Amino acid sequence: MRVGLLGLGRIGACHAATLAAHPGVDELVVSDADGGRAAEAAARLGARVGDAFDSDAVVVATPTATHAELLMRACAEGVPVFCEKPVAPGVRDTLRVLDAARRSGTVVHIGFQRRFDAGYAAARRALAGGELGTLHRVHMVSADPHPPDPGYIPLSGGIYRDCHIHDFDILRWVTGGEADTVYATGANRGEAFFAEAGDVDNSAALLTMDDGTLVTLQGSRYNGAGYDVRMELAGTLRTWAVGLDPRVPLTGVEGLRPPGEPWPDFAARFGPAYVAELDAFLGAARGETESPCTVEDALAALYLAEAAELSRREGRPVRVTEVIV
Repeated sequence: MRVGLLGLGRIGACHAATLAAHPGVDELVVSDADGGRAAEAAARLGARVGDAFDSDAVVVATPTATHAELLMRACAEGVPVFCEKPVAPGVRDTLRVLDAARRSGTVVHIGFQRRFDAGYAAARRALAGGELGTLHRVHMVSADPHPPDPGYIPLSGGIYRDCHIHDFDILRWVTGGEADTVYATGANRGEAFFAEAGDVDNSAALLTMDDGTLVTLQGSRYNGAGYDVRMELAGTLRTWAVGLDPRVPLTGVEGLRPPGEPWPDFAARFGPAYVAELDAFLGAARGETESPCTVEDALAALYLAEAAELSRREGRPVRVTEVIV
């Protein structure tokens, strides 16, 4: 296959290396707004600079504001497309892409890499198989060790749309349930550029699922101990934890301390999952399988993010139905 890649920032560079090494990719075509960065990546990876859409499949890793139009182009041209989350900054553009994808029948795969992580997949199987009993509580953490570049924050959509949309997606995927109500808050404990953009750098939320299961969520842009992403599922028989591995950035006051170096960032923590998700996309692009991460899934996660952001701004519980268009 010839695969095109648009965008060579942090995640784009990660995807470029994966695609260049993939045995099913014969040629990689890269493109970036920074021509020098594209040329450097092409030389390093044995790729070439060119029109990414002149390919059998295309991977979109450009800034969020560009996603919708690039996805619309892929649908119009019938080119299978992988796109980093989110589909668009808002619900209406996401619905526009969803309509185009349905009309064209084009494969549109959204980058929710946690679905391809071995721990989350094992928890999903265990819950579905009855090993945990009846699920009563879920707790999730998503915390970055360092904040992103200040220029990124005003364009990010806020911590709930940018960061916690992964939590919202994996919550639905692992439990098979839907959230009914979201009550979210946030605080600014670091640099002023978060507040100046109307965002927060620390977050917390309580979700009530449609079956009554309670879900707590917390996040931070300043988790100095390291990159920390976890999920705990408490049932009537057992409690399972995802991400409680030898590199989790936690220290127990009773002396329990993980033996490994803490995870430094998302690329290290989810390296195998990023490889697996692109492999799944290429299989779908070849027509061998169906994509497990659809625009419908992205829209459902975005609705939870929209409800959380509305709740944070208005200081009240929000029913998810309030934000559904």
